[in-house]
Amino acid sequence: MNWNELYLMLGAPLRGALFLLFGWPVLRFIAGCLRKYLLRHTSAQTGMLGYKFLLYAGTAILLLSAMAEWGFQLKTVYGAAGIAGVAFGFASQTSLSNLISGLFLIWEKPFEVDDVLQVGTTVGVVTGIDLLSTKIRTFDNKLVRIPNESLIKTEVTNITRYPIRRFDLTLGVAYKEDVGRVMQVLKEVADQNPYCLDEPEPVLLFKGFGESSLDFMLGVWFEKSEFVKVRNTLQQEIKERFDAEGIEIPFPHRTLYAGSETPPFPVRIVPEAPQAP
Repeated sequence: MNWNELYLMLGAPLRGALFLLFGWPVLRFIAGCLRKYLLRHTSAQTGMLGYKFLLYAGTAILLLSAMAEWGFQLKTVYGAAGIAGVAFGFASQTSLSNLISGLFLIWEKPFEVDDVLQVGTTVGVVTGIDLLSTKIRTFDNKLVRIPNESLIKTEVTNITRYPIRRFDLTLGVAYKEDVGRVMQVLKEVADQNPYCLDEPEPVLLFKGFGESSLDFMLGVWFEKSEFVKVRNTLQQEIKERFDAEGIEIPFPHRTLYAGSETPPFPVRIVPEAPQAP
């Protein structure tokens, strides 16, 4: 018995079921291999899109092949699908707008999978870029789904687009402190921190005279993966160095003034009470 005879003996219903039973695992395997290949040679975003495209297209082909074996008239199915597609298009204009926006995002690539984005008040890691929406996992492990049309229309900040970033720290010292000495101490702290880059050099500015302090800005460059370490260690080291050098970080100072036409507040010194023997 050859393969043709065996194929005819199985019967149309069983052949259609076998298409789905054996075709689906094979399709998943091939799509997985394609995804791994694209991940090695391209980006995570391209790998995900290639995997989903092959999986969806292959699933449609498997279903159509099984329906043909089961005796469905595919011309009728295609015609009904076309009419339903037109009706669905009119009823889903928002989805169509998101679809077109998703194609623009994929083509322009303002961000990719694993980038850290800030969209409004939402900050998190991109876990998926689909044709209709983009999924972001926040740092407190929440999933946020943002329609692609919103990403096209609003301001999106890609925090990890470039390999290095700058952390800007604003701090104040007491008015009695020497400006040059404070700037020298801040520069030494930045130079000695192991997570701060020497090139580009740190940015150090004397911003001016605040309400209660002399204000400075220290900006240090670092590799984007070291943000938490830079933020924690730099502030701790500045506090420890200021304490060692006797540089005061002041509390806000407030002076009460009642006006020239108002008599000053009376001040009375109360002597200490004698202690009992």
